[in-house]
Amino acid sequence: MADDGAAGPGAEPSGTPGRADDGRSELEQLHTRIAALEADKEARAPRHRWRSFFAALLIVIGCILAPLAAVAAWTADEVGDTDRYVDTVAPLASDPDIQNAAANRVTDAVMEHIDLPSLLEGVAPADRPLAEKALGRIGDSLESAVRSFVHDKSEEIIASDTFENIWIQANRRIHAAIEKALTGSGGGAVKINNDSVTVDLGPVVDQVKQRLVDEGMTVAAKIPEVHTDFTVLRADNIGKVKTYFRVLQIAGFWLPVLSVVLIAAGVLLSAHRRRVLVVAALAFAFAMVLLGVGLTVFRVVYLNALPDTVSQPAAESVYDTLTRYLRTTVRMGVTLGVVIALAAWLSGPGRWAEFVRQSWHSGIAAVRSTADRAGMRTGPVGPFLQRHRKWITWVLVGLAVLTYILWSYPTAWVVVGIALVWLFAMALVEFLAGDGTRETPQGAHSHRSPAH
Repeated sequence: MADDGAAGPGAEPSGTPGRADDGRSELEQLHTRIAALEADKEARAPRHRWRSFFAALLIVIGCILAPLAAVAAWTADEVGDTDRYVDTVAPLASDPDIQNAAANRVTDAVMEHIDLPSLLEGVAPADRPLAEKALGRIGDSLESAVRSFVHDKSEEIIASDTFENIWIQANRRIHAAIEKALTGSGGGAVKINNDSVTVDLGPVVDQVKQRLVDEGMTVAAKIPEVHTDFTVLRADNIGKVKTYFRVLQIAGFWLPVLSVVLIAAGVLLSAHRRRVLVVAALAFAFAMVLLGVGLTVFRVVYLNALPDTVSQPAAESVYDTLTRYLRTTVRMGVTLGVVIALAAWLSGPGRWAEFVRQSWHSGIAAVRSTADRAGMRTGPVGPFLQRHRKWITWVLVGLAVLTYILWSYPTAWVVVGIALVWLFAMALVEFLAGDGTRETPQGAHSHRSPAH
């Protein structure tokens, strides 16, 4: 008993240091792990900083190149594609400011060749002295009346389909001449003289002459053939322009690709890809907004630099028409950036993003429950979609991207349409896949019920 009693009291003191040693050992292990984690964190910190720096650098360069890429692609399309250029300028034929400026120009060309005294040829010889004396007194009024008459007939021609056809064909020849000048190919009716591309707009004057004769002004038949040279391109060194155009053609294709690749590389290099993708997409959209602002500012500068002889309303119409496809690209780029940023944000862990996703799933679940009560079933489609849901999602993303890439000239509405179609497809997959997950336990229960 004494031994037991001695052993009893001695056992507790001997066990206490053991527990203390275990506690100190666990504490030391914890300190060691913390130290190792801190050391690993300190070792990775410089690497993460460099990754973040280069990721940000790539994204910034890509966003800076985005507006330049849009301008290069637009210019290459307008200069290198005749049909694209004609489609761009065709609406100008029906623009009121352009029609008025063209009518004034044709009127001036016709009036330079109308001899007012020749209007007295139909007067009897005995009455000519009095008529000439009267013409001297009302010369200015007569000239004004004739000019008004010629201007009216010019407006009639220019407002007709005849002028529209002349306008389109003239611009097609103009563009062909520019392209030939820049690519070095020869031939064609439009020639390049003294480093200038000129086109004859005489057909419009001929139409007005014929209309004047038909209206009784027979003196217009004596107007000689009028040739009006319209300078399209002037360059001191056409060889240098050819080099610039070749560079522009290359940049118009590769610069957009380079911009996208740099932004994508920056996102992939970053440590927090989803968050960086949101920022990069919004930065891309902001860069395109800056391009739109730049077009507005340049419009003011361009119009103020024009001489007083140029019709300001007509120049405004020409500028707005020529740049309308570029503005369409700006709106498309802004929409694309916002859509990508919104998609990346909604797929993240944020509270509001989770709320939106939960509302999405709840809404589809409610529709699915209604369909279940109506007796609608998907059969084997539901389980198949559920098993391959992740791959199907990426396939749909790939199809959306491929559709955008293959679209000739996507607009903001095209981007929105692709996004809506993708959302509809995802909702359909969610609807069918959810139905498959619920049918399996119901089927198992139906098989077990006879046994009970």
